[in-house]
Amino acid sequence: MSDDGRFSYEKDDRLPSREVTEGPDRAPHRSMFRAMGYDDEDLSSPMIAVPNPAGDITPCNVHLDDVAASAVEGIDGGGGMPIEFGTITISDAISMGTEGMKASLISRELIADSVELVAFGERVDGLVTVAGCDKNLPGMMMAAIRTDLPSVFLYGGSIMPGEHGGREVTIQNVFEGVGAYARGDISGEELDELERQACPGAGSCGGMFTANTMASISEALGLAPLGSASPPAEDHERYAVARRAGELALDCVEADRRPSEILEKRSFENAIALQTAIGGSTNGVLHLLALAREAGVGLEIEEFDEISRRTPKIADLQPGGQRVMNDLHELGGVPVVIRRLLEADLFYGDAMTVTGRTIAEELAVLEEDGALPPDEEIEADFLYTVEEPKEAEGAIKILTGNLAPDGAVLKVTGEDAFHHEGPARVFEAEEAAMKYVQEGEVDSGDVIVIRNEGPRGGPGMREMLGVTAAVVGAGHEDDVALITDGRFSGATRGPMIGHVAPEAFDGGPIGLLEDGDTITIDIPERSLDVDASEAELAARREEWERPEPAYDAGVLGKYARDFDSAADGAVTNPGLTRDR
Repeated sequence: MSDDGRFSYEKDDRLPSREVTEGPDRAPHRSMFRAMGYDDEDLSSPMIAVPNPAGDITPCNVHLDDVAASAVEGIDGGGGMPIEFGTITISDAISMGTEGMKASLISRELIADSVELVAFGERVDGLVTVAGCDKNLPGMMMAAIRTDLPSVFLYGGSIMPGEHGGREVTIQNVFEGVGAYARGDISGEELDELERQACPGAGSCGGMFTANTMASISEALGLAPLGSASPPAEDHERYAVARRAGELALDCVEADRRPSEILEKRSFENAIALQTAIGGSTNGVLHLLALAREAGVGLEIEEFDEISRRTPKIADLQPGGQRVMNDLHELGGVPVVIRRLLEADLFYGDAMTVTGRTIAEELAVLEEDGALPPDEEIEADFLYTVEEPKEAEGAIKILTGNLAPDGAVLKVTGEDAFHHEGPARVFEAEEAAMKYVQEGEVDSGDVIVIRNEGPRGGPGMREMLGVTAAVVGAGHEDDVALITDGRFSGATRGPMIGHVAPEAFDGGPIGLLEDGDTITIDIPERSLDVDASEAELAARREEWERPEPAYDAGVLGKYARDFDSAADGAVTNPGLTRDR
């Protein structure tokens, strides 16, 4: 209070919340806050928002109210004013293989938009952005970058693996079990048993799929503290991480430490190096391009391949391997991988983090605290050294050619020297391709082509774990390829090439393919081509007509018009490139 006993609540002049808490004309605003239990001390403190996409629609998010509550405790205990609000989520695993999957990528944009709107409208001073299912993570990071408020990214943690037949299993095994059942390799009873045992509780899918890839990337970018990605969803360490995030957000506000002061080109190069070293999801390409656009940092899709060529794959996690995020956590988490890359000069140790310390300084703190054991003490059959890696190059490959002039994305989960040549089997949507596989029509050598599933043509660029898992489950992991202008789940494995750009809806060459065309995939050469001359493709283009939009109204119609190319991150809100 001021000397006259009224209307003070003085705060740092930099804080936006002053606009709704200070002065006699803000008495109505304070009255609204008091109705929710806030007191004088709260109204004099930095207002930290906690956007929370909790929901009963997915195990990834079902526990996030508890995670957010721990973050609120950290804010409150640190002298801040926590403001929690809800955002949406889409369950990728539940919508997978249905028309509903078109909503997944759109949810990334809506999450970013909604957090931006609340932060702007309510004049908050900082953010702890909570995330669970796949698109929550880039959506929340995009919002933090876009608002440029002092922010800490908080992952909800991953699910523990289930157990079936004496082995650890995840949702990936269930999707592949569908293909095995269709082929007659497992019984309906075994598939039912697998279904019941694969997901034992709360948390995001356990392999190095999209959620865990983006959580790991949040550490490499510096938007989350090192070591925060790997604690499991229902472990006490997860809630300690959440409380620390709340405390750290106040430190960020006090230091005026914003995403624009953390993110630079090297931050994204670090993130790509980590993604390729751990065999992260192809979705990481899409989301990092989008995050870079939001940050105004110039990043091109070709740079993923350049970094992958010089960065070996040193972690063998699902879907290519057998281990999951919790196995990495038991070794020390993502910092174990970052340290090995840093010591090999494959990572920028002087890049800044949300703590106000550099990557190298953060590693030193973890080592001093005993949270990161000495590298020579770490032994695991799924973690390799840079000198003796699992693969000499990283897992992410960018292919170009007359089928993908603007690029296509592949995550190698098998042999790096893969070469495939075969006839195109062309489908206009995922459902027709899935039927083809399930009815046993697929033959060795086929190249399944699924088009009009891009950001605009889908719309929404559906993930296609159902059909890719069915191909693998049917025994064709290595001898059947699939290409699409849509996306894949992080759990996809095999020679599956997505993000083909330009997409069919925009007149890309994938839209000109005909059944029986010979397609050649050459990973060492990074090429994706069809055996058709330029003249033949030009003649087909003369006959081509853009498909009618699948939706011309509602949210899907809106985003069909707004989405940019996958080669640029499928963004709807590109930022201005700055010299960083």
